[in-house]
Amino acid sequence: MTRLNLVLLAAVVLSALFLVRTQYESRRVFVELERAQNLSRKLEVEYDRLQVERRAQSTPLRVDKLARTKLEMRPASPAITHYVADSLVAPQVPAPVGAAPSNEGRR
Repeated sequence: MTRLNLVLLAAVVLSALFLVRTQYESRRVFVELERAQNLSRKLEVEYDRLQVERRAQSTPLRVDKLARTKLEMRPASPAITHYVADSLVAPQVPAPVGAAPSNEGRR
């Protein structure tokens, strides 16, 4: 009978230790979850702030001002427009008079 009592006592003690360890792990994981949720909220706020800042930075007037001042760009006009010929394109040869138009160069 005493052996049975000792075995039962050991089982109760082991069960109690397991319960304490499980509760400790549960609390630790819960605290970690709360920290992760707080970090997530902070990151969302930071992301929203950066989105607003990006929208403010990319307004057409600001881009135009930066292009004029920092990049020294100016609007295109016929006086300063340079046309570049592509040397890879074969020159167009006129078709002989009376020949049917071809569809080769069309896409």
